[in-house]
Amino acid sequence: MGIYLDFNSSSPIDERVLTAMIDVYRNVAGNADSRTHNFGVSARQVVENARGEVASLLNVNKDEVFFTSGATESNNIVLQGLKEYSEKTGKKHIITTSIEHKAIIETCKAMEKLGFEVSYVNPKLDGRVAYEDVVSLVREDTLIVSIMHVNNETGIIQPVKEIGEFLADKEVYFHIDATQSFGKLVDELKQIKFDMLSMSAHKIGGPQGIGALILKKKRYKLPPVKGIMYGGQQEHGIRPGTIPVALVVGLGYACSLVANEYRENADKCQKIKEMLLAELDNSGISYRINGNQECCVPNTLNVCFDGVSSEALMLSTKQYCGISNGSACNSKSYEPSFVLSAMGIPVDQIENSVRISWGAEADFEEVRASFKELITVAKGLVF
Repeated sequence: MGIYLDFNSSSPIDERVLTAMIDVYRNVAGNADSRTHNFGVSARQVVENARGEVASLLNVNKDEVFFTSGATESNNIVLQGLKEYSEKTGKKHIITTSIEHKAIIETCKAMEKLGFEVSYVNPKLDGRVAYEDVVSLVREDTLIVSIMHVNNETGIIQPVKEIGEFLADKEVYFHIDATQSFGKLVDELKQIKFDMLSMSAHKIGGPQGIGALILKKKRYKLPPVKGIMYGGQQEHGIRPGTIPVALVVGLGYACSLVANEYRENADKCQKIKEMLLAELDNSGISYRINGNQECCVPNTLNVCFDGVSSEALMLSTKQYCGISNGSACNSKSYEPSFVLSAMGIPVDQIENSVRISWGAEADFEEVRASFKELITVAKGLVF
């Protein structure tokens, strides 16, 4: 099968997290919302401990953390959950970018059908949206600005810190999709002024199927987000349904691990990136990097091999490594990446581009060996 190099789609679960979850499955039988017996109390205790671990990683309060099934659901709750507030205030303008995850873009399209106006900001060729292009669109009826922190295809860091500073004293809500930065850009996230934040556990060595929505209080009040499903008052009505205790514990424990290890993890990932770039330079193959590496996370590389079809390359290197040519939510589509298209990259270059993403646990020499094999295959596919 080769080595797994598609961490931006999903990272392998950390064995320590899995062990903690198995312990919960074996020993915590109760429903966390059952208040009439000790089994429910025990379940609630481990849930609240995990909530505290998530809150600590972001430097927010425990009562600002709401568990969901992941960032896609959190993103939907943020946008759809503000409909009632928008009706009361007349604020029906949304600002986002053209390179967001489909969980934002598709939800925005649905909101447009309900009478909302959405402004989509395009990035520059370097993969980064300009701060000025975003804030210049803010107006009296702007409801929310929703910007991803790190793009999932290119790894480019967006100017959310600057945007947050601008919006801090405005009557406009600011949402960050931190799916690719949560647990990685820890210090930066703690400094950003936001009202809402989405994340998923499976990007940081946690389990799939669990994530969180952060709703920060302002003047002691939560943002006026309402639940978009019916079925109970779990998570204060923001997200009804039985809390998956073991998954929540997995998320919380993953947060506690990266809280202690994120700097070391970043260093390991950066060394792998430097090695990959050196291998490219020494290979003699014609290539180009998509996105400005000066504002890129250390675990992602989006590279175009000139004259090499990305589909052919991925199929021909399956025995060496698992890579992709974009977001997993678009993997069944054969259309060019909408992210690279929005950056203004020519179609032929897009069709020759692949995304490589890794984690700190990836073996340095194994990555090197597999990447060399990939380059060798790419050379044979040049047309």
